[in-house]
Amino acid sequence: MLIHPWDAPKDDGEWQRWLAAHDFGQLAVNGLPGEPPSLQPTHFLYEPGRGGPHGQVLLHLARPNPLWPALEADPHVLLSVADDHVFAPGPWTAAEDVPPEHGVPTSFYAAVQLRCTAHLVDDPADKADLLNRQLAHFQPEGGSAAAAAGEIPYGRLLSGLRGIRLEVLDVRAKFKYGSHKPEYVKDRTAAALRERGGPRDPAAYEHHERRR
Repeated sequence: MLIHPWDAPKDDGEWQRWLAAHDFGQLAVNGLPGEPPSLQPTHFLYEPGRGGPHGQVLLHLARPNPLWPALEADPHVLLSVADDHVFAPGPWTAAEDVPPEHGVPTSFYAAVQLRCTAHLVDDPADKADLLNRQLAHFQPEGGSAAAAAGEIPYGRLLSGLRGIRLEVLDVRAKFKYGSHKPEYVKDRTAAALRERGGPRDPAAYEHHERRR
């Protein structure tokens, strides 16, 4: 992923706060010899300050998932998360000395890529702990029983899944919202995002203004 200096996060807190609110991504696993890489859409829990130098990620997949042989052969993976993406029409970005139709259309988006080493979690008690931590994140209001090995209601289901702990070794993050543009282009873009009001325009507007 190309990251220009003006699209880089201002500090680790910027991408960590964004990732905490964007907990669904694509896990990329190197394919077996002769096979393409595999992509697995998944919810996950990011835990900064635990595990690797940049934190750790917890997730689980069903035991019949075809991903396991490739993951066991090569634990080096990439977790990719992208959202808050919008299309910016050319007239929004046009310079003052050219006609609006000469402006260059572009994309705005936020993206975080975590390079990780995957550790498989197969012990029933450890899997239960992983699931309970995920559930506390996704369902903080409660309402579901805790998972515990050998106990109802979920103990018997633990054998049907495997946990994954991703040790985060490196992070690449990008917030592409025209931060390098002249102020008059930023003013025009901000007004256009507010006026258009598409599904992701409010989030794009917040990024755009925060990074000015």
